[in-house]
Amino acid sequence: MPTRTAKAHWEGDLFKGKGSVDLRSSGVGTYDVSWPSRTEEPNGQTSPEELIAAAHASCFSMAFSNQLTQAGGTVEALDTTADVTVEKTDSGFAITGIQLTTRGRVSGIDAAAFESAAQAAKAGCPVSKALAGTTITLDAALES
Repeated sequence: MPTRTAKAHWEGDLFKGKGSVDLRSSGVGTYDVSWPSRTEEPNGQTSPEELIAAAHASCFSMAFSNQLTQAGGTVEALDTTADVTVEKTDSGFAITGIQLTTRGRVSGIDAAAFESAAQAAKAGCPVSKALAGTTITLDAALES
């Protein structure tokens, strides 16, 4: 399996500085980052937490699609949102939780099988495994 690469560049101190993250492997873009984009309004910039949210939502959706197919379902559509929470703790800022919310149109399975597949995907997704020290919650609903 290939290694995926992103490069970050930073100039200045934490609070007044600015930087960028370049998605090197895919070449799809370079995105500006700053401390205010993490703790205040994004103002057109991204943050490490938003990038983690994107990685987690997409990874979970892929794993979930596989779990649903293995359970005998036919996936029409999955829409997953990952909300990453950052808080100031006694030891500094930390990601304190990730809320996955997914809605799916899947034929051939019932709500219990859908929930079981969702839980298996949450546990088995490589990004979930990488973030194992973080509380990750899930809200999954089968839509008709």
